[in-house]
Amino acid sequence: MKKYIDSTLLDRAICFAVKAHANTERREKGFPYIVHPLEAVAIVATMTNDQELLAAAVLHDTVEDTDTTVEELRALFGERVADLVVIESDVEVEGMTHDESWQIRKQAAIDRLAAASREAKMVALGDKLSNMRAIARDYAEMGEAVWQKFAVKEKAPHAWHYRGLAASLSELKDTFAYQEFVTLLNKVFPLKGS
Repeated sequence: MKKYIDSTLLDRAICFAVKAHANTERREKGFPYIVHPLEAVAIVATMTNDQELLAAAVLHDTVEDTDTTVEELRALFGERVADLVVIESDVEVEGMTHDESWQIRKQAAIDRLAAASREAKMVALGDKLSNMRAIARDYAEMGEAVWQKFAVKEKAPHAWHYRGLAASLSELKDTFAYQEFVTLLNKVFPLKGS
């Protein structure tokens, strides 16, 4: 006999994310953007069945990358989901371009996640592991040329960023998702002497 769960909130969040990201491509990957949030929610589902965390995972890029507002998410999905998306969203730095503020924004994200709840870290790990999987695939195919696809074209800043994220998310070290994240991190950014 099938076991049923109430996935109404997640179902609504998936439909909302599909519409919000419609007709956008994932960073010159050749596939629809929605594939990334769907992978993020699949990763978070390996750690929890909390429908609000799963909804936040699929919605995590809507405020940052679409016209969606935090207020809209709050009205449609509640305070907790909106707050989890905010923790996962980049904050622009006034007076600087997006590219100029890269390191400041990434440090702010590392610090925000270090202080975040375990639940917020799960949502973030869904996103970060999905990103790390994509980088690892591209790195295996392209080698060092992969960094030319990014605004920051040197490898070292990316290594610093992802190692900082690993430290901030280390509370999740007991999860398979975190272990996969660190394994891929070490393949793409091997420590000296490894």
